[in-house]
Amino acid sequence: MKIGTKLPIPPLKSREDMEKILEKQLKRLKTDYVDYYAIHNIRTFEEWEFLKEIGILSFIDEKIKNAKIKNIGFSFHGNLLNFKKVMDDFDWDFCLIQYNYLDENYEVGKEGLDYVASKGIGIIGMEPLRGGMLVNNLPESAKNIINNFKINRSPAEWAFRWVWNDPNITTVLSGMSTIDDIKENINIASDALTNVLSEDELKLLKNIKKEFYKEIKVNCTSCGYCLPCPQDIDIPMCFSRYNDKAMFNKIGTNIMYLMINEESIKSKCSECGKCEIKCPQNIAIIEELKNVDSVFNKWHYKILTKIVKTFMYR
Repeated sequence: MKIGTKLPIPPLKSREDMEKILEKQLKRLKTDYVDYYAIHNIRTFEEWEFLKEIGILSFIDEKIKNAKIKNIGFSFHGNLLNFKKVMDDFDWDFCLIQYNYLDENYEVGKEGLDYVASKGIGIIGMEPLRGGMLVNNLPESAKNIINNFKINRSPAEWAFRWVWNDPNITTVLSGMSTIDDIKENINIASDALTNVLSEDELKLLKNIKKEFYKEIKVNCTSCGYCLPCPQDIDIPMCFSRYNDKAMFNKIGTNIMYLMINEESIKSKCSECGKCEIKCPQNIAIIEELKNVDSVFNKWHYKILTKIVKTFMYR
């Protein structure tokens, strides 16, 4: 058995905060060490720089030397540019990235996955079912595609097999709520191999993705050519959350967006147009960002986000 947990960034103001959180975690887990310790939810290189300023490097070094941490890594939710900077700045043992058939080009995506693999670092795939959305929020047309296919598999199994099919994935994380979930996940993992999905099976998953994408608002591929923004707006992330809202219509999407963008885009964007000149998709970025703002920047969602933050990091 291997034990893993995460070090949340928002509560950290000093090296002492890191010490307190780790000791509390070890006590709750009833162990003297953790096998895999991940700095949780780095989004920008600036966040990583801040952590270095308050002592994260000496903290990591000490805990590895005294064997309280066996392997150190980080989970990432941001763009590819920042991901590569963080990855190159430290000798990591592993990383966690969001990866599923719908998010092949989302956040760091396939390019980021291959970049990590080239360094020989362990890769843990997060959100293989997109928080259950690839099971519970399938469009009816996607369900019909699955039901009419020659191989009988559940939506969850299709999603898991797509992730496991990539030889660069070391292991996969999945939230499980019931004993049946655990059994299904174990059965799929025990039988899943890399590079085994046929052309027909991969085509099936592409067709399912197309059904989701019929609902998206902005045809952004998250290539990141529009970055860096002079006003430090993560444009691909804004569009990704906007498309998530269109596809799934979940309140959680609003909260996830506001956890990152506390200030309205309208108040930040100077409409300089530098992003639009560089966009290979010719997206009307300035106008679309206004649409994003109108969907997410609402007072009741802001209040709910503050409540969530309060309970997350108590």
